[in-house]
Amino acid sequence: MKKIEIEVCNKKLTLETGKVAKQADGAVVARYGDTVVLATAVADKTQRDALDFFPLTIDYQEKAYSAGKIPGGFFKREGRPSEKEILTSRLIDRPIRPLFPKGFYHETQGIVSVLSYGDENIADILGIISISAALVISDIPFKSPVGAVRVGRVAGSFVINPDIREAEECDLNLVVAGTEEAVVMVEGEALEVPEFDLLEALDIAHQEIKHICAVQKELQSIAGKEKRTVQEPVIYEELKNKVTELTLDQIKSAITIPDKLMRQKTLDGILEAAIEKLNTGDRDLTIDIAAVFNETERDIVRGMILNENKRVDGRSNTDIRKITAEVGILPKTHGSALFIRGETQCLAVVTLGTSDDEQKIDSLDGETYKTFMLHYNFPPFSVGEVKPLRSPGRREIGHGMLAERALKAVIPTKTEFPYTIRIVSDILESNGSSSMATVCGGSLALMDSGVPIKSHVAGIAMGLIKESERVVILTDILGLEDHLGDMDFKVTGTDKGITAFQLDIKIGGIPRDVMEKALEQARQGRLFILGKMSETISTHRENLAANAPRIYTMQIKQEKIRDVIGTGGKVIRGIVEQTGVKIDINDSGIINIASPDVESARKAIEIINNITAEAEIGKIYLGKVKRITDFGAFAEILPGTEGLLHISQISDKRIDKVTDEIHEGDEVLVKVIEIDKLGRIRLSRKEALREQEKVRKK
Repeated sequence: MKKIEIEVCNKKLTLETGKVAKQADGAVVARYGDTVVLATAVADKTQRDALDFFPLTIDYQEKAYSAGKIPGGFFKREGRPSEKEILTSRLIDRPIRPLFPKGFYHETQGIVSVLSYGDENIADILGIISISAALVISDIPFKSPVGAVRVGRVAGSFVINPDIREAEECDLNLVVAGTEEAVVMVEGEALEVPEFDLLEALDIAHQEIKHICAVQKELQSIAGKEKRTVQEPVIYEELKNKVTELTLDQIKSAITIPDKLMRQKTLDGILEAAIEKLNTGDRDLTIDIAAVFNETERDIVRGMILNENKRVDGRSNTDIRKITAEVGILPKTHGSALFIRGETQCLAVVTLGTSDDEQKIDSLDGETYKTFMLHYNFPPFSVGEVKPLRSPGRREIGHGMLAERALKAVIPTKTEFPYTIRIVSDILESNGSSSMATVCGGSLALMDSGVPIKSHVAGIAMGLIKESERVVILTDILGLEDHLGDMDFKVTGTDKGITAFQLDIKIGGIPRDVMEKALEQARQGRLFILGKMSETISTHRENLAANAPRIYTMQIKQEKIRDVIGTGGKVIRGIVEQTGVKIDINDSGIINIASPDVESARKAIEIINNITAEAEIGKIYLGKVKRITDFGAFAEILPGTEGLLHISQISDKRIDKVTDEIHEGDEVLVKVIEIDKLGRIRLSRKEALREQEKVRKK
């Protein structure tokens, strides 16, 4: 067994290998505080035939026993991956995927299992570190170790790896992964922070990442295996020349076709013709011809950008595609918007619900409830394809969460707006940056629905072309530019600052000055888009949609909660049956009454007010006589509230018996004349009658 330790933010990070999972190509147990994960990496010994991509699968799984829990549900065992597990799997995959060598097409799988779950808020970070360490010590070719940290900012100070409590107080919270040389992946959210703060956080994170990478190299030096030899695909120069000569001019002509589908159809036709003409020998050269073709296409697109400041659709590097937006386009929804940017279209729809619609999440952290959800759908017709419809894939869940984080910063609190909010984004057409279109469409739909968001949120995707020292940053990238470029950087925010960001770098890294320039270019683009959105709708609507539930909030004293609920819920059920409303009461005495009908809500409020009302000195009530005694009567003036009507206060004239004037079950006007320290109430019928007479004479 080999073990290496390093201190990160006053806690030990331990990497251990050689004790468990010894039949995997690489296995590392990582521990930080009370959180322990096991990472394993295995690659097939033989390469799959006719493959031109790297088949990597990363799976992150949380064991319920790690937090001392038994899974819910009928079967009492872990089932399909949760949303968090899927998102974390993507988080681990993204920084390590670019670091495998070209030509390594062996099917490779990395599995991260959470064995012990502490309150360090670190399992996902340990997942990145441990899978990197497992690859580093294995015989699987892997270019460089990857380190990762979470950076938060609490009360103006940056914190490395904030725990769960600290994370709730952060106005900036991001995961940063990188090599010793540079940052390669960033993902996180913020509360409208300026770009400079993000850069500062990245600098702080990278200093810690360097140490974490160094300790992985130390582990490799004492426990690492000899790496497998990778043979890069060899394409004979003669074939390269033939493919280039045959296709170069045609690709140059086709690549500038403005319409995406027509451009792709033309390029596919050129490739098919080249394969048909050149693939005539005994050996199948389809993959080789396609590889040369794709490389030629890549060189042409990148050369246009670097040498001519021209992109495939004719824009300059900073131009944003044409934007159009509409709101209120669907009559029965609570809020809707259609956002179009170039050949990307997003239909965003908002639905408002009550507390019954909150999403219950049972995780290792315990039970929580979500009142704001965003779900992203990417149907195959959006890119002109035919595929079976299935449940959302990892990409859809990841894009939806990015957009949800982006908009969460402007969503009002539950106290301010006691609704459950769901946004559905259906991508109707796609040519790059559909997640950022979702942010824009979602913001427009929220305003259309009347949700009192603070301001619009817009998103933009940035790209990068880098050849040696020559660097060009692209604003609002197309799908082709994403595929052939070196960076995909998505930034969302308001006019005040950033709300969410996601960075993936496909090369070794980029210098800080390039990152700074990219952020500023993204800010300018974001402000332009925000202006276009405000031309459509600049503030939220005054009123909710006619068919949206109305929620009315009232506050009662905590000791009155049981009166409203009643024994076994009898009282509250009666109110619901009588009025048809939905009622939600929390432990602090806040009551939310939901109903599309105003009168029903008012009736419910009146009933609850009567139940919770308290007697006031000097106020007249219509009381009901409940009991008769020798010295007076007890009258109920409010539900559950009785007062003593002494015999001397029943009438102006002297009476011998109470029953000379009133009887049990009678309704009588009474005035509250005293409430003592014990809460006992004294009533007067004669004073109530006198005041009534004065009013009558007036």
